[in-house]
Amino acid sequence: MEIRVNVPDELATQAQARGVPVKAYVEELLAQQVTVPPAGGGQSRTPEQIRAWLDSLAQFSDKIPPLPETISRDWIYQDHD
Repeated sequence: MEIRVNVPDELATQAQARGVPVKAYVEELLAQQVTVPPAGGGQSRTPEQIRAWLDSLAQFSDKIPPLPETISRDWIYQDHD
C-alpha cells in the first residue's frame, strides 16, 4: 500500500528534531495510535454490565416531559424572565 501525504512543516520539524526521517516518524506515530488501549483499560463489558449502564442512563427518563409538536422560540425560553 502506498499513501501520499502532504507533510506539514511542523511534522517535518518534529521528525528532524528526533533525528529520524519523516517517513519513520509518521510510522512511529501511527503505530502508537494503533497500539494504544481503548479508554477504560480495554476491558470488555459483559452484557449484564452493559444492561446495568443503559438502565442507569434511562433511570429518570419517565420524568422527562414530552416535547411539543413544534418547538418555538417562546417554548424554549418559557422559563426565562
